[in-house]
Amino acid sequence: PSPGRLVKPFLFAVGFTGSAFGSAAIWQYESLKSRVQTYFEEARADWLDKIRPQKRGDFRKQVNSWWNNLTEGQRTVTGIIAANVFVFCLWRLPGMRRIMFTYFTSDPSSRALCSPMLLSTFSHFSLFHMAANMYVLWSFSSSIVSLLGCEQFIAVYLSAGVISSFVSYVAKMATGRFEPSLGASGAIMTVLAAVCTKMPEAKLAIIFLPMVTFTAGSALKAIIAFDTAGLALGWRLFDHAAHLGGALFGMWYVTYGHELIWKNREPLVKAWHEMRTKNTGKGG
Repeated sequence: PSPGRLVKPFLFAVGFTGSAFGSAAIWQYESLKSRVQTYFEEARADWLDKIRPQKRGDFRKQVNSWWNNLTEGQRTVTGIIAANVFVFCLWRLPGMRRIMFTYFTSDPSSRALCSPMLLSTFSHFSLFHMAANMYVLWSFSSSIVSLLGCEQFIAVYLSAGVISSFVSYVAKMATGRFEPSLGASGAIMTVLAAVCTKMPEAKLAIIFLPMVTFTAGSALKAIIAFDTAGLALGWRLFDHAAHLGGALFGMWYVTYGHELIWKNREPLVKAWHEMRTKNTGKGG
């Protein structure tokens, strides 16, 4: 493949990232607006639950109780985890294999270039690979959503998947090693790097060795060093370029990107508000 094949993925990465953050800003606006409307409705529903006869063993109430006990971050990533499980199940269907390899693995030499940059972020062929990634995402979900908020986190996560895939494309074109990549590792590295950058003194531990603890800052340095060595030495166990791309994007975003992108969303939100107000006025 010629280097010119990187033009479309680059434009897709830029366009998708802009759309993701724009959509997240509008989503936050609509969420805040609806929160005011539903406040009294929820208060009334709680009051009715108290005076209404309670059913014991109600499965729906048990599910609601479990859901309400989750943190906002855990509730936010539940949909992401469900999407990954769904795509994992699609890999188990023999009739879907050709479609999965075409659209759910990223490779600059593939027929499909742009959509796999996003879809491969939700794609895992190995159960262990998916379980490890989803465990890390679940573990860091509360911290990252507390840091960014639900809407901004979704925009960062989806953008990170596309950006890390593009970095992987560039590395494959530079080295001439063309092989399909899949997995949420690039996006999760963004989450991990963002949290570790903002909270470098936080204590972390390895899942199988909980007695061994280390600081988040040290863990981030070790991960970057490992992936840099893997990329330089041509290791093929992981997509080290995607990992590095995700980690660097996470570090950049919490240091500079938040101020450059999210803090400057006001003109878009204002335009959306004016459009909504005009449409509401026309509708009476």
